[in-house]
Amino acid sequence: MRGQLTAAAGQSKAQSCPQCGADTPYDERFVAWCAACDWNVDPGGAEPVRGRFEAKQRRLAHRYGEQLHAELLADPDAAKGGDRSGTLARVVAVAVHAVTAVLAVGGILLVVLGWNTVVQPLIGAILLVAAVVLRPRFGRLRHDGPVLRRADAPRLYALVDEVASAVGTHGVDAVTVDADFNASVATFGLKSRRVLHIGLGLWEVLDQQERVALLGHELGHYANGDQRRGRLIGTALASLHTWLYFLTPVRTPHRRRTIPEMLTDLLMDVPRWAVYAVTLLLERLTLRDKQRAEYFADRAAVRVGSAAAAAGLMDRLLIGDSVESALRTESVRAQTRIGGAQPRAAADGLWERSAERAATVPEREYERLRRVAALRGHSVDATHPPTHLRRHLIEAGEPAAAAVVIDPEAAAAIAAELAPARETVAHAVIRDPAG
Repeated sequence: MRGQLTAAAGQSKAQSCPQCGADTPYDERFVAWCAACDWNVDPGGAEPVRGRFEAKQRRLAHRYGEQLHAELLADPDAAKGGDRSGTLARVVAVAVHAVTAVLAVGGILLVVLGWNTVVQPLIGAILLVAAVVLRPRFGRLRHDGPVLRRADAPRLYALVDEVASAVGTHGVDAVTVDADFNASVATFGLKSRRVLHIGLGLWEVLDQQERVALLGHELGHYANGDQRRGRLIGTALASLHTWLYFLTPVRTPHRRRTIPEMLTDLLMDVPRWAVYAVTLLLERLTLRDKQRAEYFADRAAVRVGSAAAAAGLMDRLLIGDSVESALRTESVRAQTRIGGAQPRAAADGLWERSAERAATVPEREYERLRRVAALRGHSVDATHPPTHLRRHLIEAGEPAAAAVVIDPEAAAAIAAELAPARETVAHAVIRDPAG
């Protein structure tokens, strides 16, 4: 009988696919779907894209990602950075910073030389404020969570140094830890010091070699060169996005705009669309280079962690929403005392429970998520290549032994160094004031 369960409760169950009739095993914790015809493979559908700009950026990222994927499949050494696009991007970035400089100089002149009028110093002050807001920013060290220095975590830094050396760069000056399902590297300060951000939401669901692959990918960005991470273009993009933020009108739903608001919006239309066009141009000029950097960073992950570890990392990225949802659920349960839950008890063992849940995700669910990723063109964000294409390139490469292997002693030492940060971040997730 179609749709009838064929296994006892508490065991792996199976039913007939309502679309093609094929036997369809399923786990009650996950979506029931058919591998033969893709029935119900993506019941939720793609999430809506926020705004016209992100929609354009995602379409470009997907197109460039597919182009580079094909080129790298044909020739692993192909898809080098485009000199013409890079040169033009630098010209645009210089022009953006020149506008900020003109605002600053003009503001100073109007304030200093225009005291015989009231209007000129006022306009000069406005221009100076705009120049300050749009000035190039060189990044600051985030303090959203614990910051670990070399003295705090020597074995972790030793691992980072080893991975960095294997991919052809040097290590970092600081490590920050929080609950994000993410990891990244960035620079901060005038001397461009490096910081590694470790999100425990992701770190804790990875095995040891997947963590090595993750470090290899992030540090690989420095070895491969990514224009967006450079000061000139990176700061120009930040300035343009700041312009867009201030020039975009704030709309209140279900409220009619007043005549002054309509006139203000009309006056802002020309500069807003001009800034939008320049931003889109600079994004387009650098996006292919960004995509190339991501693919080459994946190659670094394979080199240091192994192809299996890098592919496993790609799979773990697909369960990010469920990991974050589980953490939010634990927080809500603890704060509302559902089922007698207590914040202190909920914080204890939080990361172990997260890892245990991730470990029970069956291969069939990962296969479904891989198919969904291909259908939706899933990517980490609007600038990354599609995840399924990144995974395909990883699997298509020649298998090789990992350049960096974490032995049990080193793994235990790193875990001990991270233990205080893990506890602090767990209490922050649960929002336990006693923590």
